[in-house]
Amino acid sequence: MTKQVQQLDRVIIRFAGDSGDGMQLTGDRFTAGTAEFGNDLSTLPNFPAEIRAPAGTLPGVSSFQLHFADHDILTPGDAPNVLVAMNPAALKANLADLPRGADIIANTDEFTKRNLAKVGYPANPLEDGSLAEWRLHAVPLTSLTVKALETFDISKKDAERAKNMFALGLLSWLYHRPTEHTVSFLQTKFARKPEIAKANIAAFQAGWNYGETTESFSVSYEVKPARLAPGLYRNISGNQALAYGLIAAGVQTGLPLFLGSYPITPASDILHELSKHKQFGIRTFQAEDEIAGVGAALGAAFGGALGVTTTSGPGVALKAETVGLAVTTELPLIVVDVQRAGPSTGMPTKTEQTDLLMALFGRNGESPLPVIAPMSPSDCFDAALEAARIAVAYRTPVMLLSDGYLANGSEPWRLPEIDDLPDLSAPFTTAPNGPDGAFLPFLRDPDTLARPWAVPGTPGLEHRIGGIEKADGTGNISYDPDNHDRMVRLRQAKIDGIDVSDLAVDDPGGQARVLVVGWGSTYGAIAAGVRRVRAAGGQVAQAHLRHLNPLPANTGEVLRRYDKVLLPEINLGQLALLLRARFLVDVISYNRVRGLPFKAEELAGVIQDVIDSGDRQ
Repeated sequence: MTKQVQQLDRVIIRFAGDSGDGMQLTGDRFTAGTAEFGNDLSTLPNFPAEIRAPAGTLPGVSSFQLHFADHDILTPGDAPNVLVAMNPAALKANLADLPRGADIIANTDEFTKRNLAKVGYPANPLEDGSLAEWRLHAVPLTSLTVKALETFDISKKDAERAKNMFALGLLSWLYHRPTEHTVSFLQTKFARKPEIAKANIAAFQAGWNYGETTESFSVSYEVKPARLAPGLYRNISGNQALAYGLIAAGVQTGLPLFLGSYPITPASDILHELSKHKQFGIRTFQAEDEIAGVGAALGAAFGGALGVTTTSGPGVALKAETVGLAVTTELPLIVVDVQRAGPSTGMPTKTEQTDLLMALFGRNGESPLPVIAPMSPSDCFDAALEAARIAVAYRTPVMLLSDGYLANGSEPWRLPEIDDLPDLSAPFTTAPNGPDGAFLPFLRDPDTLARPWAVPGTPGLEHRIGGIEKADGTGNISYDPDNHDRMVRLRQAKIDGIDVSDLAVDDPGGQARVLVVGWGSTYGAIAAGVRRVRAAGGQVAQAHLRHLNPLPANTGEVLRRYDKVLLPEINLGQLALLLRARFLVDVISYNRVRGLPFKAEELAGVIQDVIDSGDRQ
């Protein structure tokens, strides 16, 4: 059968099913093939917090959304063009996001009376005409998979489990994705179970062949590779990029990297990734709790290593006392907070930006530290290097604020040239620095205000360390009021004096009266929203903050340059509170805390409303 091939510039696909249906694996494999093909892409995994959520229920739905295009894109997309629904719960949970006219590929085998009743469907939506506004493709994915695998020596249950590979094969045919990567992956994944490997490959190929031969799909689609800057690319998630950035930081500082961590969603993958790379002198320690993890990392820093601890918001709360100890001992320490929805346990697998104020002020006493926030999954690599630069050069703990969206999302990453990576080396103090051969552990560098970093055991450099206030210069224990005032101000001045780049503003033509400011993972949605407004003829400027403490020196000047400043945040206005207080600018705060990233269309509407309100004044 000769079938039509239609050219598209972009597609948004969402795979949805039970958390045990392998939707994350399916999405990940489709993403890998798409990256190999050369499209620009962005992904949004969305899954329950439970390891095995109740089957067939709305809370148990797991989904994976992929946006890929032949041009530069910034977000996982607002609404899917295609929904693959493995059961009634997946259909019901995602139908509201699906625009009219979109494609629905539904696994008819799972639309039983029992499964329909679980989610409150009084009748089968595949048969009652309620989906008439969408293009429905009713496909018996499970039974087709079982039929394709009937000659294999595997159980019926194992055969049914391969239905996600059948769906992957069908979608790979529908969008002309390469197949070799998936076949190789399955051979490796099930290397110890060769019959299961062969069965999954057969299911994948059966799905491809079904698309090729069935009359249900008369058209396939082609999205050409994107025109990206020359270089070697790979698909990378935020947690992978952050782990690789930490590895590079260890190499560029010349220090052994030590990770002290306690597993917590969504930060655990950093621990998993770093544990694979011992050849770079990396040591990973899975501690018994959050406090032990940060304590071990700080101890490693005292011993001359690049100390790192990774966690999420609840873990930051537990680590606060030890982070304060790092502030007063003035030792380099990187604290990675992969933010998630709270408070307390909250929604562990959902994203938020609600830890900013805790990162800045969530410790006792005056305990300032630098705060950095990456803006995309691949930017986590550069943010890790920047955190290491500041930590080592200024002898301070640094908080790096990622979040669940960045951690689990992925995009193409252009591998940097090793020679282009920054030199982050900072030599240890090896000789006395005071009069008469004395060592002064708090004699500060006049440029950075950093104190010397002396490795324990260095002859003649014995010194006190700990949480009790120290005398300026000597480091002796001191309760003197004037000394405490001086040390508090010195520690603050050191952070305030950190060298960070000026805030860059994207303002084509320089005629905009409205500035949209963002931080962290809101970059993609804000930039995509700004693009839409500009394409419609609106004039708007955009600026994005990576350094949240200290803020760039020109931040106030940039904010005051515009009539109106809009700040979207996935919290209730934490950065807006700070900017208003510090710069006395009437920042317009736009906030959502739904556990999901912003949509570009939503922000475009908000931006246009702000522009229109200014025009009416």
